[in-house]
Amino acid sequence: MDATAPGPLEPEVLEREDCRRALAEHDFTAAFSLIKKYGGLSQNRIAAACHLTPGKVSSIISGQQQITSFEVIRRVSDGLRIPGHLLGLAPRPWESRPMQEHASAEQPHADEVPWRPDATVDLAADLTRSDLVMDRRAVSRVLAGAALTGAALLDPLEGWLQPPAEAERPRRRGRLGIREIEELESTARAFRAWDHHKYGGGLRRKAVLGQLSEVAAHLDEHQAPQVEQRLYQVMAQLAGIAATMAWDTGLQRRAQQYYLLALRTSHAGGDMVFGANVLAGMARQMLCGDQPQDALELVRLAQDGARQVAGPRLRALLHTREAWAYAAMGRTAAFQRATAQATESLADAEKGEEPYWIAYFDQAELAGTTGGRLLELARQNPKRHAEAAATEIRRALARRGPEAGRSHALDRIGLAQCHFLLGDLTGAVEETHRAVDAARATRSSRVRAQLGELYPYTVGNSAARPVREARDRIRDLLST
Repeated sequence: MDATAPGPLEPEVLEREDCRRALAEHDFTAAFSLIKKYGGLSQNRIAAACHLTPGKVSSIISGQQQITSFEVIRRVSDGLRIPGHLLGLAPRPWESRPMQEHASAEQPHADEVPWRPDATVDLAADLTRSDLVMDRRAVSRVLAGAALTGAALLDPLEGWLQPPAEAERPRRRGRLGIREIEELESTARAFRAWDHHKYGGGLRRKAVLGQLSEVAAHLDEHQAPQVEQRLYQVMAQLAGIAATMAWDTGLQRRAQQYYLLALRTSHAGGDMVFGANVLAGMARQMLCGDQPQDALELVRLAQDGARQVAGPRLRALLHTREAWAYAAMGRTAAFQRATAQATESLADAEKGEEPYWIAYFDQAELAGTTGGRLLELARQNPKRHAEAAATEIRRALARRGPEAGRSHALDRIGLAQCHFLLGDLTGAVEETHRAVDAARATRSSRVRAQLGELYPYTVGNSAARPVREARDRIRDLLST
């Protein structure tokens, strides 16, 4: 907290029955009023602690606005040091005893590492070593790390378009053969299957990091050229998996570090196709962080580097990232053009072989992605886009069932929002229950974040008992 923020509230404030009841019901009109009256805090100090504007706090206290976002509720808990259980949250990280900072949590800055294969190997070793020893206390610090944006992110990536520089130092002689490489490739493929739809991030992340560390150790030795190239490609795939798992666990900055590592190792291995896929993943991270212009720059960088080698599925994927950025900017015509290009590219997907890791991008994925972007447009203009969004999401659901895990849950959440936007409360309640059931089947923090965005739709309709019951189910799941 900054210097203007308060310390912990006096125990007698949080012991008041009216205050505890207001917190439990997320009635922040009453809660802030009581904290202001009995805790001696001004509106400005409450605002500073919770990272809200003074005007927002004033509107909440006057009853003109409500807090419905779980992210903001967490900020209230952390800023005012209100124990999680009083707000229906899990215990907050600060509720355990204060811990010393660990040097092991410090990460190398990838943008300071030259685009040399040996420097990239050192980066991988340092990153995985520190990550493997990271404990719960360090995780809470990493969770607070924000991803880079703008020039700080984009300028260092220009090296991806240049040939790799020569390594500067000799390495020990390695003895890996083709059979061992094939085993490592098979393991990377199995790990990708773990993460892609079924399990979500974090569940087996340590296993991926351990394998990544082992590959880095092999690359620290001088392998035969063919073996070395394939080792770099395996490392790129493992780093990409580690990135999506970290992101799915809410570790935004760490995810970006692994994306950057994946890009560097695909560059060292001469795999421009996978590098373009990594840039598409980085673009998605920017889009989820409301940075559409950065996302467009990343997509263009990917297209420039892989223009001569990208297959139809990868081209379609990159076009959908373009479309997503245009939708976020409110550029409907550009969104439609990019979506049409994605559809056209995907129609050619059966005409040539592509890497296994892009096989997931099929008609169901295109429909789900398009539906999600139309949903973003529908939030601004429901009459024009909500029905189209629902149609695309239903198409995705028809092509991929609950076994798709994370994607299935995201589709369900999106469809529930479509029904709310269309004013169909009966359908919205039915889809919300399905969305909660699907969300319970995955450990993805991305799914929970999207469920948190569904929650406000249920608040304004809480007088209807079915809506209130659906809202309570969302709240119960998000509070664990």
